[in-house]
Amino acid sequence: MGDLAGITAKLPYLQELGVDAVWLSPFYKSPQADAGYDVADYRAVDPLFGTLADFDAMLDKAHGLGIKVIVDLVPNHTSDEHAWFREALAAAPGSPERERYMFHPGRDSKPGSGDGALAPNNWRSIFGGPAWTRLTNDDGTPGQWYLHLFDTKQPDLNWENPEVHEEMRSVLRFWLDRGVDGFRVDVAHGLVKEAGLPDWDGAAAMVEGGLSAPGAHSEALEPHTAHPHAVDGKATAGNIAGTVATAVEHKVKPPLDPPSPFFDQDGVHDIYREWHEVLSEYDGDRMLVAEAWVEPAERLARYIRKDEMQQAFNFDFLLAGWDAERMAEAIESSLDAAGSVEAPSTWVLSNHDTVRHPSRFGLADPTTFPKGIAAEDEQPDATLGLARARAASMVSLALPGSAYLYQGEELGLPEHTSLPAEARQDPTFFRTKGVERGRDGCRVPLPWRSAEPGFGFSEAASADAPTDGDMPAGIAGKAPAASTSKAPATWLPQPESFGELAADLQAGVDGSTLELYRSILSFRKAHRLGSGTFRWAEEHDPANGVLAFHNRDVLVVVNMGTTALAAPAGFQVGLSSDGGSGGTSILPNSGAYLLAQ
Repeated sequence: MGDLAGITAKLPYLQELGVDAVWLSPFYKSPQADAGYDVADYRAVDPLFGTLADFDAMLDKAHGLGIKVIVDLVPNHTSDEHAWFREALAAAPGSPERERYMFHPGRDSKPGSGDGALAPNNWRSIFGGPAWTRLTNDDGTPGQWYLHLFDTKQPDLNWENPEVHEEMRSVLRFWLDRGVDGFRVDVAHGLVKEAGLPDWDGAAAMVEGGLSAPGAHSEALEPHTAHPHAVDGKATAGNIAGTVATAVEHKVKPPLDPPSPFFDQDGVHDIYREWHEVLSEYDGDRMLVAEAWVEPAERLARYIRKDEMQQAFNFDFLLAGWDAERMAEAIESSLDAAGSVEAPSTWVLSNHDTVRHPSRFGLADPTTFPKGIAAEDEQPDATLGLARARAASMVSLALPGSAYLYQGEELGLPEHTSLPAEARQDPTFFRTKGVERGRDGCRVPLPWRSAEPGFGFSEAASADAPTDGDMPAGIAGKAPAASTSKAPATWLPQPESFGELAADLQAGVDGSTLELYRSILSFRKAHRLGSGTFRWAEEHDPANGVLAFHNRDVLVVVNMGTTALAAPAGFQVGLSSDGGSGGTSILPNSGAYLLAQ
């Protein structure tokens, strides 16, 4: 495990990369059932990562380097080890303590029996399995049910309760008082549930699109069944290193599921208006960014109206894949929707919940969206995937708005596609018995130094020994088991291929992915592309694989087709995704080019 001191040590690396801010995934006190997204105390740093003093030191150094800090807020649910939930378990049904969460009596297995043996409704967890768990009373009799849209250790808060509203506003102020610049809001579309909690026959996932979304797969396989393998049903969460069996059939995702009764309810917007007022109490440029898997883009834009949040992650662009027509549609609809509420759009290609885009783009169909990749699945073409990823990243960084880079993206890191089952920690893997491979493959620690154990991530001889603190920003997880081995252990094992991509081998090397990102970010700032203006270029021809647009005085061309193009008169290549500059040729297949007059 790394720690906050390690992030502090790596801030100069981020400054040299050229980023403006860093978003940290949860570092709060947590039992780590879901990599910190099960919060036991919103105002405390987990001892795994340090102390509040360590956080303050990191924040001060970041600000001194001109880097803003965004922290992750998890308002949909807490850990089952949070003081509130423990109080709820000790209290009676109907008590104020239980009203903080979604406790409900069950439905009778036979009408009038009063046994409450069935869950209050048929909702399914996003992580797989039922979304309800029944309590056992102290006397051994069955009790109430509680809702958990994610893991059983993540009970949903009741946002109909004013006490919940007041508590979360207090949490915002706690971190704002310390000087944080903003919050990334986890599951921002999931806080409010439809009145009456009606049954729902749709299918919800953390990442999905419908027919109306540019990233949709209207006739595609369900993402989690795109690679038809399942861990043997006898495996359990405690012992899931069993065999891998082939699933007997694929499921086809319906064009549009019925509207979800627990996602994107209108009531969430009242919450964010409250939070907007809280941020307005503070000097400086404070912000909220929504993680909201919402479609279509016009509905996502409601989260970034003037009196709500400042930004929302644009997942349509992420879901579009390596396809000129789909990418063009995602760009246009996203800019139009954000512009309709006078807010900036955002651009993201990878994050901690998705397969890294160099691996997705290296699949036979580079528009597919697997829920993790295992050794038994199709393995990506690493070379082709990286070339496409570099080009797509150049596009995202050349568009007006804000771009978010996932840690290690600047090194061209692929997904770890051969993680053994016994090494996996994602609850989605266990709750689906391995049908969903899970998100561990994108969360592997960064390789800093190629010749060192753990690629320089940690010099610890065992899990309880001191570390050098080299934790990449934005990652948290379970501590590895203590070992008598002198070899350092990272919380997830790193693939051997990471050694060739280590930061120390790429720094200062022309053509490396790290230097490409540094060059693009420098180019972006020099030409003020983030606050620029967008229009499609005359060369834009997505039907033939050519994506081309103007931003200020820069022409951006991506050639996904098969024929080389010539730069328009008066332009020459300022920067290309293959690392070159100058010249007037726009090569086919996987190149992106920033051309300046």
